[in-house]
Parts: sequence; C-alpha cells; structure tokens
Amino acid sequence: MSSGQQLKDAPSSSRSRSRSKKQDARPKRQDVRPDLPEAPSGPRWLTPKRVAGIGLTVAVLAGGTAYVVRTAIDNANAPKNVLTLEDIAKADPYAPNPENDALKAQAAQALKEAELKAVTDGRKADLDPVKIVKKAPAGGGFNSVAFPAGSNPDPGSNKALGKQMAEAKGWAADWGCLEKLWDKESHWNERAMNSYSGAYGIPQSLPGSKMASAGSDWQTNPATQIKWGLGYIAGRYGTPCSAWAHSQSTGWY
Repeated sequence: MSSGQQLKDAPSSSRSRSRSKKQDARPKRQDVRPDLPEAPSGPRWLTPKRVAGIGLTVAVLAGGTAYVVRTAIDNANAPKNVLTLEDIAKADPYAPNPENDALKAQAAQALKEAELKAVTDGRKADLDPVKIVKKAPAGGGFNSVAFPAGSNPDPGSNKALGKQMAEAKGWAADWGCLEKLWDKESHWNERAMNSYSGAYGIPQSLPGSKMASAGSDWQTNPATQIKWGLGYIAGRYGTPCSAWAHSQSTGWY
C-alpha cells in the first residue's frame, strides 16, 4: 500500500472508531423501564390546596374542643333547678305513671299472697295494709313533720267533709262508691300509709308529695288530701264509681 492510499484510508478508520464509541455509550434497550413512574422529587403531595384543608380541619377541631370545654364549665356553674310549689302545681298531678302503677299492682299482689298464706297456714293475722304513721312522711322537697300536739285523726269528720266536697263536685250519686273506695284505701284517715307501696293519706297518693299540688299542708290536712283525691279520680277515672270498679277488678286505683 502506498503512502497516498494510507492517508486516504485514515479518516475512514477514524470515523469507524468514533461510531463504535457512540454505540457503546448508548444504554441497552433492556435496561430501560418505561412502565415505572419517576420517583417524586420532594413532597409533591403537600399542595397549597391540601395545606389549606389541613389548616381548616385543625381549626374546626380546636374550635369544637373549646366549645365542649366552655359548655361543661357553663353547665357546672349554672344554678340547679329546684322544684317549687308553683312548679308542682303547673305539672299534671293526675297523669298516669307506669312505675307507680306497677308498684300499686305489686302491693295488691303481695297482699293477696299474704292472705292466701294465712288461710293455708290456718292462722289469723293482721293483714290490713293500712298503717297509721306517727310522723308525716317526707317527699318532694318536704321534710318529715310531726303531727300537731294533742291532735288525733277523726275519720268520721273526714268522711262527712268528703261527702260535702263530692256533692259540690256534682257527685252526690257517686257518694257510695267514694265512701267504699277510701274506706278500703285508708279508712278515711289522713295519717294512713300503705305498708306495701308507701302510698299516703286519705286518697292514698303515691308518692304522698303529689298532693302538694292541692296545698302545702298535704301531710296533715284532711281537706287538702280530699281535694287532691277528688281531682285525681276526675282526671284518671272520670267518676268515683269508675275508680271503685277499677279497684275491685285490680286491687288498686
């Protein structure tokens, strides 16, 4: 080969080596993984909108906590509601009370069982549920009180007063039912208490403090007790004879 031919072939050989280097520098096809996303550079999820949302959530939680704490403090400092005679008078003292009715029914059943046991045992026993207490019971914000010194119950006078008050209410024809009803319940004694249920007074109010709607002297005054009892019968049964019929069928009214 001549020197001229060597000079002519030199550039071609140089270009060949250059192309070979470029091909070697290219990444191999199997190393490229286009199916994988690029790793995030920095916390891209913390966008301005999300930052605003987090701030709002924190504000709501903080405000709610403050409200709960403030409400608890206000409730603790609020004056306690105490029932007054006016409150008792405004409430319906004759409305049926399922718990009290159940207690009356249980008392009537207990008396029947005691009577049956006495008959079975062949013995005589004082099964009268009416007991005369030595102090008027407490209840409804009233303390227990002693009866006036030297005073004694007078069922005869109480019955005469009851008849007069019933007639004034238009129940002259129902007097016989009322007389028998309260004979059974209390013997017309203002100090009577049922030993099974705890009902008190001539009409056997349960609890006795319900009679406060008729007067603050409900613990000792027969007239106040009779007034409440007539109102109870009118509101619950309509007439004394309806109340007596219920008492005869169930053992309580």
